Amino acid sequence: MAFDGITIAALAQELNDTLAGGRIAKIAQPENDELLLTIKTPGGQKKLCISASASLPLIYLTDDNKPSPMTAPGFCMLLRKHIGNGRILSVRQPSLERVLFFDIEHLDEMGDLCRKTLVAEIMGKHSNIIFCDDKSRIIDSIKHVSAQMSSVREVLPGREYFIPETTKKEDPLHADRELFIQTLSSSSFPLSKALYTGFTGISPVVAEEICYLSGLESRMTARDMTEEMLLHLYKQFSYYMEQISSLEFSPAIYYDKNEPKEFSALPLTHFSNYRKESFDSISRVIRTFYSSRETLTRIRQKSADLRHVVQTALERNRKKYELQAKQLKDTENREQYKVYGELLHTYGYSLEPGAKSLTALNYYTNEEITIPLDEHLTPSENAQRFFSRYNKQKRTFEALTERIKETLDDIHYLESISTSLDIASAEEDLTQIKEELTEAGYIRRRYSKQKVRITSKPFHYISSDGFHMYVGKNNLQNEELTFHFASGNDWWFHAKKVPGSHVIVKSNGEELPDRTFEEAGRLAAYYSKSRGAEKSEIDYIEKKHVKKPAGGRPGFVIYHTNYSLIIDSDISGIEEVKE
Repeated sequence: MAFDGITIAALAQELNDTLAGGRIAKIAQPENDELLLTIKTPGGQKKLCISASASLPLIYLTDDNKPSPMTAPGFCMLLRKHIGNGRILSVRQPSLERVLFFDIEHLDEMGDLCRKTLVAEIMGKHSNIIFCDDKSRIIDSIKHVSAQMSSVREVLPGREYFIPETTKKEDPLHADRELFIQTLSSSSFPLSKALYTGFTGISPVVAEEICYLSGLESRMTARDMTEEMLLHLYKQFSYYMEQISSLEFSPAIYYDKNEPKEFSALPLTHFSNYRKESFDSISRVIRTFYSSRETLTRIRQKSADLRHVVQTALERNRKKYELQAKQLKDTENREQYKVYGELLHTYGYSLEPGAKSLTALNYYTNEEITIPLDEHLTPSENAQRFFSRYNKQKRTFEALTERIKETLDDIHYLESISTSLDIASAEEDLTQIKEELTEAGYIRRRYSKQKVRITSKPFHYISSDGFHMYVGKNNLQNEELTFHFASGNDWWFHAKKVPGSHVIVKSNGEELPDRTFEEAGRLAAYYSKSRGAEKSEIDYIEKKHVKKPAGGRPGFVIYHTNYSLIIDSDISGIEEVKE
């Protein structure tokens, strides 16, 4: 989600509460478009990151340091000269603009008290960090914008600073009923788009939320609405703006499974299908959201090579299976050739030389049958020809049946690894999957003196009733959990007939409550190929009844008596233990 004016408002409150009165102890510029300020406050030392990156502009409090260049860039040196050891008076936001003003008090070269303003503009590719004097004149900026680059505003030393009004949006915090209705009525856009294009600082997600709270369809236009409907929408809009004016923020991240989808400074009730995680700081939300997204992106990039190996092998085996299945279908008539040969031995004596067919009673079915013959061969030779075909197709059938089983085993195994790649949440998980593919012969091992170190561990959850539940992330972990970690009376869960994780519930010799069975079943559904399905069938059984087939691949098991349950894959209420 892009930084909207509401997120900036929450940041303005948090930064003003945290940094006002603090002194700037250190100024660094780790990137060409990024500042890192170290500020000493009564509450301790704080670090503020301001990034004007065109791809990902951000402002947030952080605990991390970043390496800086040996020689500080000019903009950084300028800030050190003017506001090094300066005191932050306030952090403010004009209206709901995506802009923050840091008012800073400092002593000039003559020892006189002066005031400067550091402006952080979070506006996508137009983001910038601008340093101004007390008369709103630009001293310098981290990015220079000339008249050739922008016809709207120059950002150069000596120019007057102002916020460009390129879209002529209205201030939502001071919009009365008449202005609100007029703004929407003059737009031909759908309701949601009319809100975020007509008012400053409102993102598409927030516009959808306001429509949702109003019970109105966001795709309809204001021109299709009655005056009563517009009035109701205005009231919901006003209630939402009042939360911002009264600083009633409740920062949260919304997750689709384990993937962070959105973050917000105010509740998003139309995301009720997503798992919500609340935070006490908008900076923590920003750090967590983007670091999680970065982790997921990195995992996807690093798993690309492994996915290619698995997908290539899968496609090859699926083509092999199709060819084998077609060849197997060609052997369906083998028994018929055997019958032809036997009937020729029985009735062939009555045939005249050169006969092209024999019509006789099939004593297996009591029906008449016509057998095609080669007129150049004797009845005995024709019979031998049919027996030869039968024996050849019988041998082909037996060989193909075994090969098809092996091919299907390979397909199921590769699909299980594909599911493991979907589950992987850290680089350590990918290391273990790569090791498994290497042991299975799909990746050539590169001999090295350094042994591959496996640090990936299974997921660990605690049921609502206090029972520990473990989930394997891949076949090697499934094998370890089921046959080395679990004891005989522990319970084993797995999604039925689909690739997925083994789930082990430690019973400690106690009888499991129904709720724990259900939660373990949800984990088995979630960490399987059927994740996201409305309902999944889960097999469960005491571990002592689960066996490993002779010569079976890692994680593959057999069991003959089991229980089953039908459950969804929602694990949002299950507590995960971070280790």
